[in-house]
Amino acid sequence: MRFGMICLSLAAVFTGFASLAIAPALADETVTIGGSRAVLIRPKAPRASVILLPGGSGAIQAGDQGDIHGLLGNQLVRTRKAYAARGLAVLVADVSTNLKAAVDYMAAIKRPVTVIGTSRGTLRAAEGIAGGARPDALVLTSAFLSPESGGGGNVMSILGSPQALPRTLVIHHRQDSCKFTLPAGVDPFIKWSAGRARVSWLSGGAEEGDACEARGHHGFNGLDGQVVGLAGGFR
Repeated sequence: MRFGMICLSLAAVFTGFASLAIAPALADETVTIGGSRAVLIRPKAPRASVILLPGGSGAIQAGDQGDIHGLLGNQLVRTRKAYAARGLAVLVADVSTNLKAAVDYMAAIKRPVTVIGTSRGTLRAAEGIAGGARPDALVLTSAFLSPESGGGGNVMSILGSPQALPRTLVIHHRQDSCKFTLPAGVDPFIKWSAGRARVSWLSGGAEEGDACEARGHHGFNGLDGQVVGLAGGFR
């Protein structure tokens, strides 16, 4: 009897291992939205959706099978699977993707839909909202926020009025020394938002190379987990 019980227990263990081995992993896929390629990661039962707007040129160079060949070091591109691991449907949008169409696409998968932009992606987020996109929430990281941020264009000037803002979270590094996204630009934006935006400040991590690139404080080098936790939980 005891030998039989041991055999049954071992069988259960091996069955458990087998089920883990064959459990489907999250797979990226290439989708077309308004004629533009984007990359989608869709969990079986997503609890919300996020749209990631990378910085820089914004050109992710999506392949045919959900593969990305551009901006691989960008903070949002490199952490896309971490958002999916939190049970979120994830769309990595290209610079050519119409944000209104993208929000509508992801809303059909699962609301609420949060747009998350970083660096120059925050300008594209503002342009999309000004053009009619209506996400449920907005996250702006290392953002071109206000004239005090140092850049020529900024979210405030694009939107014109805080009435256009959805519920908004700003995530900014206290030591961001990029000349377009200086920390001095955050407080004026928060005041301008008339209660629609709040800020989460981060510190630490590593500063390497160009202050405006992904491996500096501007790109939250060494702080990816904190950024994903804050942005992925905001909706």
